[in-house]
Amino acid sequence: MKFWERQRQARRSTRWLLMAFALCVLAVVASVHFGLMLAWWLGTRLLGGWDYPAGFAAVNVGVTLLLVLGGWWVETDQLRSGGRKLAVRVGARQAQPGGSLAEQQLCNIVAEMCIAARLSPPQVTVLARTQAINAFAAGWDAEDAIIAVTQGALEQLSREEMQGLVAHELSHLSEGDTRLNMQLAGMVYGLELIHNFGQSMRERDSVFTQWFGAFIQAAGFVGWFSGQLLKAAVSRQREHLADARAVQWTRSKDGLGGVLRKVMTQRQQARQQFGSWQADVRSHVGLDHRTLQHMLLTETPHASRLEDWLESHPPLQERVRRIYGRDMQALPLPVNTVPQGR
Repeated sequence: MKFWERQRQARRSTRWLLMAFALCVLAVVASVHFGLMLAWWLGTRLLGGWDYPAGFAAVNVGVTLLLVLGGWWVETDQLRSGGRKLAVRVGARQAQPGGSLAEQQLCNIVAEMCIAARLSPPQVTVLARTQAINAFAAGWDAEDAIIAVTQGALEQLSREEMQGLVAHELSHLSEGDTRLNMQLAGMVYGLELIHNFGQSMRERDSVFTQWFGAFIQAAGFVGWFSGQLLKAAVSRQREHLADARAVQWTRSKDGLGGVLRKVMTQRQQARQQFGSWQADVRSHVGLDHRTLQHMLLTETPHASRLEDWLESHPPLQERVRRIYGRDMQALPLPVNTVPQGR
């Protein structure tokens, strides 16, 4: 894997997507204003045409920005609870290196990889009731950063693979991906508020109010949906970047590559057991999917193409192909789950 080139590509794509996201917000603001201008012109044409009220443009733009920025502030304020509080909320407990060889190995690996990444060690936590191979990292700053690993990862991964998993999650902390994703989620929520505001206007008794609400709702829906697509695209690029950083820091394709190939095996087994991906969501992820969707190492795939466009993670096969330079088969899960040394 040419990890330096992969990192440059991911960063470059992220910059373009963020520019597109900013243009999307501006386009929504402009669309609401021009939509209301058109609604006013069409609505008053039968009455001989009325001039636009004083401050018409300022009110339209001001209220629209207030909804976007207000929604962004409300959503990010709720998500700003911190990595450690989030870990407690999803049932993670602090790792106990003195009571478990697997957790001792995990803490050692986190300390080693933090030296390689030149990061302050985050708090290490374990999702002891989750058997799926997964992990996430969260935190707005170094003092609040955590890395959470599932029990399934502790039992099913070799030391080399655990290094790859930890390196991937540390990349998210190093690059500030948690903060970036939260900011984008807040902006998307703000765009959704425009749609909701228009919908509430359409439910009023006044025909004139319903007419204006239809234009606001349409602009808000297009903006919200475009924001969802761009947010998911940014998240996928950050996953590619974290994959490349993991290979760089570990100097091993089989580290993170082995993790992803074992996840492929777990998915195959779950599909055989449940018969569909949708029935497998909770058993595969084992976590609050909405809260941690963009933070997880892997996410459960969807059945439809539209849902794939809104996926916050690239397909497993694509990630494995980028790491190895070719398609690779899934790896069998070990029968003996005792960790392979410290």
